[in-house]
Amino acid sequence: MLRLCANLKWLFTEHPFLDRFNAAANAGFTAVEYPSPYEYSAAKLRQLLKQNGLKQILINTPVGPATQGEASGMACIPGRETAFRDGLKKALDFAVELECPLVHVLAGIQPADVAHESASAVYLENISWAAELAEKAQVMLTLESINQRDIPGFFLRTQEQAANVIDIVGRERVGIQFDIYHCQVQQGDVTRRLETLMPKIAHIQIADAPLRNEPGTGEIAWEYVIHRIEQLGYQGWVGCEYAPASSTVAGLKWRDRFNH
Repeated sequence: MLRLCANLKWLFTEHPFLDRFNAAANAGFTAVEYPSPYEYSAAKLRQLLKQNGLKQILINTPVGPATQGEASGMACIPGRETAFRDGLKKALDFAVELECPLVHVLAGIQPADVAHESASAVYLENISWAAELAEKAQVMLTLESINQRDIPGFFLRTQEQAANVIDIVGRERVGIQFDIYHCQVQQGDVTRRLETLMPKIAHIQIADAPLRNEPGTGEIAWEYVIHRIEQLGYQGWVGCEYAPASSTVAGLKWRDRFNH
């Protein structure tokens, strides 16, 4: 069976954020992920994890102002290197405090007036720099491609682009965050890409397409996909990053149907 962690941004939204830890534990989860811990103290979050017997698996790097087009990160934006690096240091500090093994480095939206070559150069330099710090902190950085329908202009657009960045940077502390929903919407051919890229995959996230609800509500053949992931020997966690079609708990019935 896959090791599932609850994404607390997407699941258990029937509860205030700090109550979602208990709700996740009561629903049978032993681990959680969420993008932004920065509104709370690390000590408070660590207490909630301990009280509910949960592991923290993943957080994101901080984002910038939405008014400046930075709500999806800053790593590819020229002129924002200092803000990105300050945010990366903050993310690693939280990761260490929360004993969180993974930090997703948000690539950001490529500005319309910036050439791809310029954005790429800034991004590669930032990721290389970040990887050095991650090695010291013993944290793995993850790179996620996001489909252009949901976030137009997002810098990382394909799984192969993320893999190529890892090859160029050449760091053991950088891996792919393979989001099956984004892959299906942007590229398709999900299992072939899983097979090819598995050695570089550090984290998997799931949601069905096209509506991003729980597995079994859309077009993806989950029994086949989950079986293939298991056959490939994936040892990491699988983040449940979907919008429940009704209530969170009612939607969790998919676990019994597909994840066995």
